[in-house]
Amino acid sequence: MKIQQLSIFIENEPGHLLAPCKALADAGVNILTLSLSDTREYGIVHFIVDDWQRAKTVLEQGGLVVNVAEVVALEVDDQPGGLARMLAIISEGGLNIEYMYAFTFGCNKKAVLVFRFEDPALAVEHLTKSGVNLFGASELSALCKGDG
Repeated sequence: MKIQQLSIFIENEPGHLLAPCKALADAGVNILTLSLSDTREYGIVHFIVDDWQRAKTVLEQGGLVVNVAEVVALEVDDQPGGLARMLAIISEGGLNIEYMYAFTFGCNKKAVLVFRFEDPALAVEHLTKSGVNLFGASELSALCKGDG
């Protein structure tokens, strides 16, 4: 399962993250998780939301350039060694990680890792064959709401 992730550039100035987040909130789009990285002048925000198409439209209407990329969200044990075990599975498959971020949701000692792989389709195939639990957007949304 692949998830659509939205990425935007914002100026690295106080308050510039507020506008896109408020626009999404005003449009009723729920941010499931996000990652922010920066340089001196700009930040890159990666969003996973409950309605990526609506979010893309809202952000573009706000004057932002939005990039859509496929990412893979997977479950990992939220304990020492959980990440290392997952990285071993990824390494065994020869999968190249472009970047990743993680979040915990306080449920059954599990966490969610979001990976941007060089080849998302190959990653899904290998991870599924390896018995890794992958999340689609709706499953991820249910976890975030405590329904999963």
